[in-house]
Formats: sequence, C-alpha cells, structure tokens
Amino acid sequence: MIILDDVWKSYPTRHGRHQVFSEVNLQIAKGEKVGILGRNGAGKSTLVRIIGGAEQPTRGKVIRNMTVSWPLAFSGAFQYSLTGYDNLRFICRVYGVDPEEKVDAVQSFSELGKFLWEPLRTYSSGMRARLGFAVSMAIEFDCFLIDEVTAVGDARFRDRCYEELNVKRADRAMIMVSHNAGYVRENCTKAGVLTGGRLTMFDDVDEAYEFYMAHAGDD
Repeated sequence: MIILDDVWKSYPTRHGRHQVFSEVNLQIAKGEKVGILGRNGAGKSTLVRIIGGAEQPTRGKVIRNMTVSWPLAFSGAFQYSLTGYDNLRFICRVYGVDPEEKVDAVQSFSELGKFLWEPLRTYSSGMRARLGFAVSMAIEFDCFLIDEVTAVGDARFRDRCYEELNVKRADRAMIMVSHNAGYVRENCTKAGVLTGGRLTMFDDVDEAYEFYMAHAGDD
C-alpha cells in the first residue's frame, strides 16, 4: 500500500509562495492501476515525484509499503558525462542488481546499439528517454510511476513499452499521470483529477473522465 496523507506542495517565488496543490489524500493498493488526469501545469509531475520520493511534500506524509520506481523514461538522474552503460551500472548498484545480467536487455530494448557505450551528452532527448525506460525495466518494482510515457519514441517503441508494462507486469501497481484522458480510461481501474490545486478521486474511470472534461479549464 502507498498512502498520501494530507499532502501539500508549494514553492517559493519572487511574488510569494506558489501553492501547487493541497490536501491530497490517496491510497494505492497492490496491483491497482490508478490514473491522475490534469492539464499541463496542474501539478501532475510534481505529485508523481513526491510519490516516488524525488521531492518532499511541504506538508503531510507519504507512506510506502511497496517499492516504487522513478517516473518511467525519466533521465534527470543520469550523469551526462558518463556513458549509458556506466549509468546503468550505477543504478543497478543502487538497487543491488548485477548490471552484467541486464546490459543485453537494456541494449536491445533501448535500441541504442553502440551508443550505449557513448556519453549521454551525445544523446538526443529521445535516446535518453529510451534508455531511461529500458533501465526502469531492468529493476523490478512493486509499483511503477508513469509520467506521459506514451510520448516516448515512435509507435513501435510505444507498443513495446505497453507490452513490458501492461502485459509482462500486469500484476504490478501503476500510477499514471497524463493529460491524455483516453490513455487513462484504457489502462486504469480508478482515476483522479488534479485541478485547481485539489485532487478529486473516482472509483469509476468514466466519471473521472467526465469531471476532467467539465473542469479542464479551471486551472
């Protein structure tokens, strides 16, 4: 179970503190597929970083009784002066995984070929995203965080991502944040809408979709 208990997040700005969201309460059980809808700038990515532990809430607490991934395809933790292979080795060591057992799978899935042994500063944004997703699949988690992963790569690569996540790891919990309501409707068992700094949860995904469409311009 992952529990968000009265979570608030704000940032200091030149004009005072900016409140991203407040009073967020959410529970994710083992194997549950939860979608979070919201327009760009609503705070979806901030929320997913807090769930994963990359950021701390301003107020409230997050309880994690499951292992949680970083946002899939996220490459912000990579060291750009290192090669893709060296970044893989570093991340595997953090999670206690033998990198030599994963390198072939990462190379094959990311389709980087010889560029896996080149510095990340030479990569395009798409190459970094593919590496980030491939490395994410090299580490097994109880819960995967998905932040607009459907935007990564071409249609064939997105199909491979779907196979890895929704077929091979169908028993895992997933938290998907997106402004693509169709993707959430197709892949989630319940959903919430982040708008106006508040998260409204629905057990019925269609109800969440209708609420989202009605309030999409509120932020």
